[in-house]
Amino acid sequence: MTEQFDDVSIQKKTNVHFDGKSISRVIEYSDGTKKTIGVILPTDQPLKFKTYVLELIEIISGECEVWIGIDEEYLFLKSGESFEVPANSQFKIRTNSVLDYTCHLIKEL
Repeated sequence: MTEQFDDVSIQKKTNVHFDGKSISRVIEYSDGTKKTIGVILPTDQPLKFKTYVLELIEIISGECEVWIGIDEEYLFLKSGESFEVPANSQFKIRTNSVLDYTCHLIKEL
């Protein structure tokens, strides 16, 4: 896991979802690769996100419970861990503390 992103463009507009419980920005490399960097604030109920491309999500700080697809069993993840969500799928996430993350948006060939 790298400590910083070099040579990127950052979209000025912030993505705010779920009444401010999820806040992120899109960064883009010169080769067109995109990532989002953001935070998820504590939630009582899981937040549900849809995916359109393969997503690799790294937990930078904090801990969370994640349900991938329609799976009823969750993964417990903490700082330094990651999970993948297939394209055209969904995941739900819940945290009891501020969760800092990076989401790698991976275009499949």
